[in-house]
This record gives sequence, C-alpha cells and structure tokens, in this order.
Amino acid sequence: MDYLDRKIIGLLSEDARRSLADIGERVELSPSAVNERIRRLTASGAIRRFTVDADHAALGLAVTAFVLVGLDYDAGEEAFKAFVAAHPSVAECHHVTGAWSYLLKVRLTGLPALEAFLAELKARRFLARSETMIALSTAVERGFTPAEV
Repeated sequence: MDYLDRKIIGLLSEDARRSLADIGERVELSPSAVNERIRRLTASGAIRRFTVDADHAALGLAVTAFVLVGLDYDAGEEAFKAFVAAHPSVAECHHVTGAWSYLLKVRLTGLPALEAFLAELKARRFLARSETMIALSTAVERGFTPAEV
C-alpha cells in the first residue's frame, strides 16, 4: 500500500459515494486507474466495506456509552463475542489490556435502554464486573484518516 492508496482510502472515508473522476482528479490518476486501485484494496481486505456516516441522534440513538467489561470466563468468551457481534446496540467491541477484558461502545435510545442492555449482560452471566461511562457530547469522531496525507 502506497501514499496514493492511503489518499484514496481517506477520500472514500470522507464520502464513499465520491466519483472515480473526482478521486482521480485529487490523486492525479485516471478514473480507470482509481477503479483498479479500489478493486485491489477491496480484494486485499484493506477496504472492508463502503458505509454511511449516520447521525445517530437523528436516528433516535441519543445515548452513547462506553462499557468496560471484566469478563466472567465461566460464561464463555466466545459466547460473549458472539452476543456483542449480534447485538444491534454495540457499535464497537475491543479486547483491551489492563484490568478490563473488553471495552464496548454502545448507542442506545436512552438511559432505560442502557439499563436493559447492562441487565442483559448480567442475566447472561458475562460480567464479573463492569464500569459504564456515558458520553455527554462528542468532540471528534472520524473513520480512517491516512497518517501520511
């Protein structure tokens, strides 16, 4: 992956509907050359999907929370990972170092939904312990930003 590949990924992360001609103009390549690079980046797995940057509040998901999970390993780590992968409220799940097992980023309709989510984690006996932080606002949130651009 070179500088142009990173620049193309950066442009697509800003707007996945950007035309090949527009990208080509910005990276000084023909649309067909840009298309070939995007095809190659997709085939290699560097680009996993094209997506939409939705306004979560406009979609009724007003609460963003971060849940630190100390996993109860008797419940099964694979079962926990399958649960969070399938749960529609889980935006991200990261295996982390330190005193916690996982960090979850969840988006929910409100505090009752957050309570219900935590209750479900407890009912499934995934938690040895947890700590929840609610985001009051988001100052910066972005996708991929190429370091070299």
